[in-house]
Amino acid sequence: MSTNKQTGQIGVTTENIFPVIKKFLYSDHEIFLRELISNAVDATQKLKTLASVGEFTGEVGLLTIQVSVNEKKKTLTISDRGIGLTAEEIDKYINQIAFSSATDFLDKYKDNANALIGHFGLGFYSAFMVSKKVEIVTKSWHENEPAMKWECDGSPEYTLTETKKEDRGTDIILYLDDESKEFLEKQRIESLLKKYCRFLPIPIAFGKKTEWKDGKSVETDEDNIINDTHPLWTRKPSELNPEDYIQFYKELYPFSEDPLFWIHLNVDYPFNLTGILYFPKVKNGIDLQKNKIQLYCNQVYVTDSVEGIVPEFLTLLHGVIDSPDIPLNVSRSYLQSDSNVKKISTYITKKVADRLEEIFKNDRPQFEEKWNSLKIFIEYGMITDEKFSERALKFVLLENVDKKFFTLDEYKILVANDQTDKEGTIVYLYSTNKEEQYVYIKKAKERGYDVLLMDGQLDNHFMNTMEQKLDKTHFVRVDADVIDNLIKKKDSQEVKLTEEERNAWVELFKSAIPPMEKTDFVIGFEHLGEKGNPVTISQNEFMRRMKEMADMQPGMNFYGDLPVSYTMTINLDAPAVKKIEIGNENSKFTVNQLVDLALLSNGLLKGEALSKFIERSIECI
Repeated sequence: MSTNKQTGQIGVTTENIFPVIKKFLYSDHEIFLRELISNAVDATQKLKTLASVGEFTGEVGLLTIQVSVNEKKKTLTISDRGIGLTAEEIDKYINQIAFSSATDFLDKYKDNANALIGHFGLGFYSAFMVSKKVEIVTKSWHENEPAMKWECDGSPEYTLTETKKEDRGTDIILYLDDESKEFLEKQRIESLLKKYCRFLPIPIAFGKKTEWKDGKSVETDEDNIINDTHPLWTRKPSELNPEDYIQFYKELYPFSEDPLFWIHLNVDYPFNLTGILYFPKVKNGIDLQKNKIQLYCNQVYVTDSVEGIVPEFLTLLHGVIDSPDIPLNVSRSYLQSDSNVKKISTYITKKVADRLEEIFKNDRPQFEEKWNSLKIFIEYGMITDEKFSERALKFVLLENVDKKFFTLDEYKILVANDQTDKEGTIVYLYSTNKEEQYVYIKKAKERGYDVLLMDGQLDNHFMNTMEQKLDKTHFVRVDADVIDNLIKKKDSQEVKLTEEERNAWVELFKSAIPPMEKTDFVIGFEHLGEKGNPVTISQNEFMRRMKEMADMQPGMNFYGDLPVSYTMTINLDAPAVKKIEIGNENSKFTVNQLVDLALLSNGLLKGEALSKFIERSIECI
C-alpha cells in the first residue's frame, strides 16, 4: 500500500463555509442522518444501475446499508456497499463543495438511474453540523483502484491517504462533538431512521433483532431492518386490496379509525408523482389537523408541510405523496414554487374531484352516509379552490332538518315554488341548531317551507360562496325574522302608530328587557295575525353571519367587536298585546312575561332574570 499522503484545501469560496453549514444550511441538525443515508442509497442504486446495464460484472451481493453507534469512541458510522469513490472522485465530489456526483451520473445513465436521490452536492457536509471530525473510508467498484481514507476536522483542510478496505463501498465515520451526544443514543437514532428512512428503497440495518429468551431480551444474528423498501404507493393499484390500504394507513397513523376512502396517485407525465391520499373520518371539526400528508422524494422523507404542493383544502387529508419533480432548496426542507408544483396541485385537485364524483354516482347511499365527514373537505374546497368548486357543484349535498339529502339542483326544484319571494329570489331557510330553533322550524314547516341544517364550522363561509354562485338565491336562518318576513310574498300591512305611541311602546318593552352585556335590542312592530306569537326575537342575517365568521378568522375584528343586535318584534294583532295599556301596572306584568317568554325561547333568559320570571309565573298559577 502506498504511503503517499495528500493534503489540501477544500474548494470553497470562503473559509467560513463550515460555520455556515453548521448553523444555517439546514433547518434542523438531525437532517444530517437523512442526507448521509440518502447518499448511501444513491451509491447503492448506482451500483444496481451499472449491474443492470452490464458495466459492473462482479457479484452484487447483499446491499444492506449499516448504521452503527460506538459510544466509547463517540462515533456514528454509515456503511454501504455501493460504487465507492476513487481518489479522483473524492477530489471532484468531496473537495469541491456543491458539485453533485448525481448530476454527472444522471447525465450518463438518465434512462436507468431515475431512483437517485442526491441532486444537491451539499448533503455530505451536513455531517459537520454534529461532528468535530469526519472520515471517509471508501473503495471504488473499479477493480484496480486503491481504497482511500479522507479526513477533515471541520476546517477547510483535509488529508487523503491510501488505506486498506476489503470490500467495495463507503464508510462515513462521524466523530460527534460534545453538543451532539444525543446522536449516540440508540433510541434517538432509531427514531430518526424511522422518521426519515422508513420507506427508503435499500434495506437499512441498525443493530440486531432481539428475542425473549430465558426471561430476558437477547440479540440475534439477524439484522434489524428498519425500513420497508417497497411501500404501498410504489406498487400498482391492481396488486392491492382494501385491506392493504387500511393496513398502510394504520402504519402511518396508529390508533386512528379506518379512513373513509383513498385515492392512489400514479402519474409519470408531464411530471412524476405517486402517492396515496386518505380521507380521514371526522367526528367534529375540532378533530381536523393539517400537516398529516408526508412528502417524499424518491422514498426519502422531506416534510409534512405540503401547502405549496397540495391545494389548501386538501391539506386536511392524510397520506403520502412522492415526487422527484418537486424542487427543493439545498436542505430539502422547504418547497420552492415553480410550474411543476402548480401542475401537481392541479392534478391532485382533479383526482380528488374525480374520486368524489365517482363515489357519488356509483354509490350515493354510501356518499350520504359519510357526508358528515366529507362535508368539511368539500365545503373548504369550494370556498378556496375555484376549479374544484366547479366540479363539486355536481356532488355537494344539502341536508335538511329531517336528515334528507339533496344536490343543489334537486333542492332548487324542491323549494322554488313555495320559497320564492316577491322579488323572485329563492330563499333557502336553514337552522344551525334543531333544538334551540325548534319553535322557528315548526313555524316554517307549518307554512310548507323546508329547512336545511347548516351546523358545520364552515357553513357560514360556504353559504356566502353559494350566494355568489347560485342565481337569485339567498340563505336565511329560520330565526332571522318573523316567519312572514323571512320569505316576503307581499307587502306587509302598514303599522299605524303615532310617533308618541311608538316611543311609549318602545320604552315600555325596553324597560322589561333585563341588562345584558354587549347586547342591543331594536323594538319593531308588525301585524302578524291573531295566531302569531305576541313577541318574537330575531337576529339580522347579515350581521349575525359576519359576527360568527369574525370569530373564526382574523381580519374581521370590526364585526367581532360590535355588540350582538336582536330585533324584538311586537305583534299588534296578538290578543295579549291588544290588552296592554300604557301606564297600567297589570300591563307591565304582562309585558314582563311576554318579553321573558320570548327571551327564554331564544336561550337568552338567565340568572336573576330567569329566577324572577319563574317567581312571577308561580304567582299566576
